[in-house]
Amino acid sequence: MTLDERDIDRVIEMAWEDRTPFEAITFQFGLKEQDVIELMLREMKPSSFKMWRERVQGRATKHKNKRTFDKGRFKCSRQRTITNNSISKR
Repeated sequence: MTLDERDIDRVIEMAWEDRTPFEAITFQFGLKEQDVIELMLREMKPSSFKMWRERVQGRATKHKNKRTFDKGRFKCSRQRTITNNSISKR
């Protein structure tokens, strides 16, 4: 599969996000975890790649099966609720 520059940028962005699992990247772009690792290695500076690998390795939120929550998306308790296009106050 060949990705254009915009898709590569999005994959890198998703890979850096703590709460985006590799399964989401696979679903959206068809890249397995190993493919993402190879893409990151190819597209990033060696020091940035090393920092990313240290950050991602062992992080439960990057793997759907290791997450502590099952359904829906994670929501911080401090995040405001949005209803009917207005943001509710605490």
